[in-house]
Amino acid sequence: MEKGNGCCFSIMASSATITFFLVGITLVMCRVLYAMHKSSKPLRKRAPQPVSTLIVLGSGGHTAEMLNLLSVLQKDRFSPRIYIAAVTDNMSLQKARLFENSLADENGVGAVKTAQFMQIYRSREVGQSYITSVWTTLLAIVHALQLMIKIRPQVILCNGPGTCIPLCAIAFLFKVLGIRWSSIFYVESIARVKRLSLSGLLLYKLRIADELFVQWPQLQRKYPRAHYVGCLM
Repeated sequence: MEKGNGCCFSIMASSATITFFLVGITLVMCRVLYAMHKSSKPLRKRAPQPVSTLIVLGSGGHTAEMLNLLSVLQKDRFSPRIYIAAVTDNMSLQKARLFENSLADENGVGAVKTAQFMQIYRSREVGQSYITSVWTTLLAIVHALQLMIKIRPQVILCNGPGTCIPLCAIAFLFKVLGIRWSSIFYVESIARVKRLSLSGLLLYKLRIADELFVQWPQLQRKYPRAHYVGCLM
């Protein structure tokens, strides 16, 4: 009799564990779908208050395009600005510092008060084998998590460098967990005429980006959720 009761109790415990697990998975999936749905909706207009902005830089022309974009934005609106680039990309941060110094000369405000400069581990270097890139990708994700916990930006601006993927993924995770809602704006490079870059495609397909902008009309026709804004260069 005792053996039968023990067996029955074990079955009930297993059933409760499975039920708890399924409920947990359902809640997580609902939260993920909610974050994806809300990210795909137009952003509500808010009071013109400064928002902390994370700006992802990258080599190969990405930094030049990003700084050109920043030059026409309202600097007081996107402040403080946190620039981030790969640890092997010192040139991009140097250009960002020169850009901020030029703003300081124009406004008489020290760049150090409105800008920060950080570096992140790169997921994969050019020419690196895919086997070894598994470890470097995990390292980049952990580093991105540390940086996002520290920065917790309200806005993320990126335009294609691979370093934006772990940062945007962590930002989306924070949305799902209700930690921080960072609005992600992705501007595809002008060099992308017929198809999105891998970074843009991931953010588009996974609905991670709140707004995705393209600079060629044929791209908008191919990816209808993207916004065509014309050539920004």
